Amino acid sequence: MLEEILPDTPSIPEIIPILPIKGGVIFPNLATGLAVSTPSLIRLVDEALTGQKIVAIVTQHDPEIEDPEPSDLYKVGVVSLILKMRRYPDDTLRIFIQGMQRCQIKAYIQQEPYLAARVKLIKPTDDRDTATEALMRNVEGSFQRLVSMVPYLSEDLMAVVLNIHDPDRLADFVASYVNFEVEEKQSLLETFSAKDRLKKLDTLLSKEIGILELGEKIRNRVKGEVDKSQREYFLREQLKAIKDELGEKDEKTAEMEDLKKKIEAKPMSDDARETALKELDRLRLMPAAAAEYTVIRTYIDWFLNLPWQEGTEDNLDIKRAKRILDEDHYDLGKVKERILEYLAVRKLKPDSKGPILCFVGPPGVGKTSLGRSIARALGRKFVRLSLGGVRDEAEIRGHRRTYVGALPGRILQSLRTVSSNNPVFMLDEIDKVGADFRGDPSSALLEALDPEQNFSFSDHYVEVPFDLSRVMFIATANIIQTIIPALRDRMEIIELPGYIDEEKLEIARDYLIPRQINEAGLKRGNVEFTDHAIFEIINAYTREAGVRNLEREIGSVVRKIARRYAEGRKKKVKIDAGDVSHFLGPRKFFSELAAREGEIGVATGLAWTPVGGEILFIEATKMPGSKGLVLTGSLGDVMKESAQAALSFLRSHAKELKLSEIDLSELDLHIHIPSGGIPKDGPSAGLALTAALYSLFAGKAIDPEIAMTGEITLTGRVLPVGGIKEKVLGAKRAGITKILIPSQNDKDLGEIPANVRKGLTFRRVKTIREALRVLFPASRTNPKTTKEK
Repeated sequence: MLEEILPDTPSIPEIIPILPIKGGVIFPNLATGLAVSTPSLIRLVDEALTGQKIVAIVTQHDPEIEDPEPSDLYKVGVVSLILKMRRYPDDTLRIFIQGMQRCQIKAYIQQEPYLAARVKLIKPTDDRDTATEALMRNVEGSFQRLVSMVPYLSEDLMAVVLNIHDPDRLADFVASYVNFEVEEKQSLLETFSAKDRLKKLDTLLSKEIGILELGEKIRNRVKGEVDKSQREYFLREQLKAIKDELGEKDEKTAEMEDLKKKIEAKPMSDDARETALKELDRLRLMPAAAAEYTVIRTYIDWFLNLPWQEGTEDNLDIKRAKRILDEDHYDLGKVKERILEYLAVRKLKPDSKGPILCFVGPPGVGKTSLGRSIARALGRKFVRLSLGGVRDEAEIRGHRRTYVGALPGRILQSLRTVSSNNPVFMLDEIDKVGADFRGDPSSALLEALDPEQNFSFSDHYVEVPFDLSRVMFIATANIIQTIIPALRDRMEIIELPGYIDEEKLEIARDYLIPRQINEAGLKRGNVEFTDHAIFEIINAYTREAGVRNLEREIGSVVRKIARRYAEGRKKKVKIDAGDVSHFLGPRKFFSELAAREGEIGVATGLAWTPVGGEILFIEATKMPGSKGLVLTGSLGDVMKESAQAALSFLRSHAKELKLSEIDLSELDLHIHIPSGGIPKDGPSAGLALTAALYSLFAGKAIDPEIAMTGEITLTGRVLPVGGIKEKVLGAKRAGITKILIPSQNDKDLGEIPANVRKGLTFRRVKTIREALRVLFPASRTNPKTTKEK
């Protein structure tokens, strides 16, 4: 038996059954009720009632555990006396217990059928002094204040607390009634010193009171705001009633009626009107302070501002349109002819759908400015949408209204800006549209650019079909390969080739120079450019298919002349070829063709690039070694394969071509294509590669004014290639006079203007043998060799 036995209590045995509890802590000297439902615990209670009715009540760490083990229980509990027990029909018990004394579990000696342990009783401490008295008063005061603040504590407890003079009992009493966390209550139970327990309790009470005061403050503020809103609502209703009596209308009612009139008067489709009126009804029932009020109001504004049926009237004067197109742009006959055809059809059939065109060509040839010119010729408004770098589908179709700050797509936004449903709508740089996790804008454009679907274009924000069939869409691109096939199929492709020098001269003389003179604040009589000066700028300071850099260089010259006039010059300035370098500095570009005479192992090929056609020099040389064929110049796999095919053809037909045997075991061949930093690929250089190798092995030079293009096969056939038009233009700009093309590309020459073909000789070849006969006539020898002899 333990020696620490409380007076007037039953004898406490050394080994006591352990009754675990969840979510609470029992304190000494206090009575409480417990529910028991576990079979093992019911057996514990039954056996305890047949004995001394004493159990040790210990709290679990985790209340979710149904059958706790010793490790799941705290080490300190309370020895308690079972006073009453009631059994219910569902086989559960309700017991009423009296806490007697703290105990500390020393060791568990039984786990089945229930837990039992050897315990040590903890005596109450008697450390009453002045500090303890002060703590008791603080705890009493805090507890009384807490009782007055919370509804779950009865006011009778205030008087009970004042009648407890023992610090140990006071601390346990207050701790048992206040809703502290289980861990906090257990910490108080495990604090054996009454003084230390009062200190902890005082801190916890202060924290609880602080939380309650803050909550009360928040409730009062919210209540004040609610009361203010109710008061404002009441006053607003009173004001509304007064205005009704006076025959006046409040602002919201007047706004609703005004919106309804605008919706009914606005020309729009039946679906759009029905949707707008439905949203207006929702808006009418919604308080102005509601968050969604502004969202719906903005949505209705979009309905009222979109040009559902408003548009401009086309000017169908075909002669006037032709004059305007000619005024703004030189040449471009194919494009101008297509626009005039559209006008003619509109004149005969007013309800015809707008064409969807795609201008494809190198930078600077006037694709974008041509759109403005078309709009002026038709008498329509012009809107431009740049698609370069657009990656989000919502840019085209808009965001759904569930998103904060949602807006329609840029197509409807642009139509709202110009207030017309039939503008000339330019989709600039359509070949540079991207795609990522936010969607594919190109796919979103499919509906807008399909004449069979765009009469009911669906925007995610508006969610009502919008008619785009009257819009004249014009897309621009540098290359069509990057446009998805489905989108490319919906557009009428019109290619705009680059300009030759003579065309650039006309454009500069008639368009660029007058515009730059005007922008610099000069008059036509102040400056004169000779044709030689313009050609010098074209050839020495620009290298492009278009005229953008040409205009930039002309503008630089004109601005320097403007400065002279601003400084007091009075005489007219005439610019000749020799004067250009004084204004623009040293030449930026030199003609590689002019610097070359005719070298063995060098052939001139033709290449297509996104900025136009260019000439390509292919150089071949040989030396003793055993490395075989070496290829340099940033060549792609296809071009490398073409070089292998060219070499294989020459080796296999060396005898027929009167070449000495090509033995690569003792020979290194090196093929290089200059501008090594620029990647090159494609099969069209096959013929030029073959010509360069033949020139090397035969010791004969190729005329530098001859260029060639064509894919080759191992059997010696020359196959057709693409980009003939651009390549011919590039050859013309470079000063080439004779061009070899595959015979099957003869049809492509029909697309080349007569002024470009003038001065050029075209030779169609079917086989490599034919090409070699043209390149190396029997009488031709190496010019350098002739000079040496």
